[in-house]
Amino acid sequence: MFHDQAPDPVMAIEIRGLRKTYSGSGNAPPKEALKGIDLMVPRGSFFALLGPNGAGKSTCINILAGLVNKTAGAARIWGFDIERNPRNARAAIGVVPQEISFDAFFSPREVLELQAGLYGVPRAERRTDDILAAMHLTEQADAYARSLSGGMKRRLVVAKAMVHNPPILVLDEPTAGVDIELRQQLWDYVRTLNAAGVTIVLTTHYLEEAEQLCDRIAIINHGEVVACDTTPDLLARIDEKELLVTIDSDLTAVPAMPEGVRASLCDARRLRLQYSPASTRVEAILAALRDQEVSIVDLSTKEADLEDIFLQLTRRQ
Repeated sequence: MFHDQAPDPVMAIEIRGLRKTYSGSGNAPPKEALKGIDLMVPRGSFFALLGPNGAGKSTCINILAGLVNKTAGAARIWGFDIERNPRNARAAIGVVPQEISFDAFFSPREVLELQAGLYGVPRAERRTDDILAAMHLTEQADAYARSLSGGMKRRLVVAKAMVHNPPILVLDEPTAGVDIELRQQLWDYVRTLNAAGVTIVLTTHYLEEAEQLCDRIAIINHGEVVACDTTPDLLARIDEKELLVTIDSDLTAVPAMPEGVRASLCDARRLRLQYSPASTRVEAILAALRDQEVSIVDLSTKEADLEDIFLQLTRRQ
């Protein structure tokens, strides 16, 4: 699919028509995990790949990492076709998997040295001590990995992905089950890497993380890309707003609202009003309240966030 095209010099990852079908076991039918997705990740970006469980995110990442064979389509990593130049493609990417995996009887220093050796990094070019320091593991550098806390083990998995200094770092649910302090340390380090030019690809179930960290977001569902845009433009797509109205006396029933406005009581003196800005003006809602002699004490709006657009797109599909 890329055979007649030169690599795009501004793209870290190029995916075209990528498909993966797993054969069914027994009488189970085959499962199509990826249905011909197209995806472009610009160099230097902080890119989020989001989707519900089973959407195809991990399958896509595992194909890029060389752990799963694609059924059809093509992918390039830093300009290298994963099929034609697998060694160069894998050298350009570091993957932090969801699962924590390393020899429990090795020390963190030994884990990183072994990983660097597997990637053919010459001893003189290895950055083991620098990476351990960045991951706050210097004091544990020579302890058995099995003695590390869960958070330290998570940091060691991140460190393993960085030993060959890849221009692309993929983080697959890196903060699942870790405490707030570790999460903050990890994001501080990743932001530093991104500022230095490393392309970051993140999957996470913490949607607020993606909204705060990422400049571009793709949403995948049932093996298809349902959205891919800059974070501000993606958030601007949602066509729903919410008004929270506080009134000066108790309500016993929900006031009548213009067509298309969903009204509900939070409590006797607070009213939640959900509406589409494209079809309903705020003035029409306020006029309806005035006509029914509902006196407003306070009014606040809730802006759309990534969770709203995520739910809207995945439910629609």
